Amino acid sequence: MGAGCCKEEAIDFDAEIELSHFHLLRSVGKGAFGKVRVVQHKRTKEIYALKYINKAKCIRMRAVENIIQERRLLEEVEFSLICNLRYAFQDDENLFMVLDLMLGGDLRFHLERAGPMREDVVRFYVAELALALDALHARRIIHRDLKPDNVLLDEHGHAHLTDFNIAVYFNPTKPLISIAGSMAYMAPEVLLRKGYFESVDWWSLGVVMFELLFGKRPFRGKSNDLLTSSILRDPLPFPENVHEMVSAPCIDVVSKLCERDISKRLGCTSEGLDAFKKHPWFEGIEWDKLVTKEALPPFEPDSKRANFDATHELEELLMEDNPLKAKKRAQTTPETELSTEMQMMEDKFIVYDFTKVKRSHSFSRGRIIRPANNDSRMNSGTLDGVVTRTGSNRTDNVPMTTPVRTCRPDSPSDRIGQDRFNLDEDQTPLTEHTYRSSPLNSPALENNYHGNGQSMRGDHFATDVAASPSSTSRQCDRSEGRISKLFAINAPFVTH
Repeated sequence: MGAGCCKEEAIDFDAEIELSHFHLLRSVGKGAFGKVRVVQHKRTKEIYALKYINKAKCIRMRAVENIIQERRLLEEVEFSLICNLRYAFQDDENLFMVLDLMLGGDLRFHLERAGPMREDVVRFYVAELALALDALHARRIIHRDLKPDNVLLDEHGHAHLTDFNIAVYFNPTKPLISIAGSMAYMAPEVLLRKGYFESVDWWSLGVVMFELLFGKRPFRGKSNDLLTSSILRDPLPFPENVHEMVSAPCIDVVSKLCERDISKRLGCTSEGLDAFKKHPWFEGIEWDKLVTKEALPPFEPDSKRANFDATHELEELLMEDNPLKAKKRAQTTPETELSTEMQMMEDKFIVYDFTKVKRSHSFSRGRIIRPANNDSRMNSGTLDGVVTRTGSNRTDNVPMTTPVRTCRPDSPSDRIGQDRFNLDEDQTPLTEHTYRSSPLNSPALENNYHGNGQSMRGDHFATDVAASPSSTSRQCDRSEGRISKLFAINAPFVTH
């Protein structure tokens, strides 16, 4: 009789994805309110990284909209050199995102363990990251937080871009002016607040390239003002023996990526990605094989050594007062009993399953929400479209069109009319304001699940306002973030 009560319930794998569909394996990361562990799908046997985020802590840290934004954006992006979303779901306590598992650690981890990298290794990473950025820009997405912490290696050594928490859709006719990202990697045009497009990602790639080659960031300062001044004015501080360390074409690439004149910055000219492909430094790179990951990486992570901090698993075993386990959801909850933020997570953090041929934006959830008498919200705009009383929705995704080069906002060739943006009458461009309206000090989730590196205090920024040329800069408050070895969550500067 005792054995019968402990028998595991049969799992319906054809039903919506939930935690019971996975075997929970070892814990590999921990942050302020999120954790990461390795999981295995019980039917397919595929291994993934499960990021789970406590709803109550998420609300306390005012990061609800950030997480909803990331989950939605990841559903729209699918590329071989990006850490892709595979599943998303929730229970009564947590939000879950199941991502590609990267066993090779992040570039911050390898920088700290082994120091500056060989030129051929850096060239390989820069080429793969250029492809990843170009794929995002073709979808009118700016990453805005490229740094070594947010580049994950798979077990073979291919580089993948991750952490889309402050990524944003952009309208090629409306430059962004808000400050967002990690300050040491921010482009001058971000700090000047005169308007920017995807040019900022190419600058960040240059800063990352410099750091990988020489073991330190090119722009430094003991205060934010000094760091800003360095980014805006200082030349690249190449070592005196730089020509003995790296080739002249290598120096040329990093110099052109960190070019303050956007019209001359590598990646921002009319050639776009072709400028990389034609550059002598990338001679011999088989770009098509990078996309398919058939190219042989010059560095393969040591599979016999853990690329994560094993103390996370010990903490999970000894100190966790509410260990993760599959739980049935409450069947009914009156809407009036849910806070605004909790209701937002119920409505907007939608189930996602990459195995479904047709991507669904339905509001199907694990429990029934009984609307209160005043159900006017069911006709209001949401993060996922205009919702009707029946629960269906009309998404306002930015349509896929021919990629538009908008790095140079002053270039006549880039002044594209609204008709080129192909918005329907009921659609509006997706900007930061579409997702963010949090109060001052609203922290952004820096959610790369292998964030091994140490972060400069106060170097991570996020924004809560729409970017428009008429926006007024306001004072920014600082909330110090904290970094864990493998799963980093920062409380950044927020500018309004």
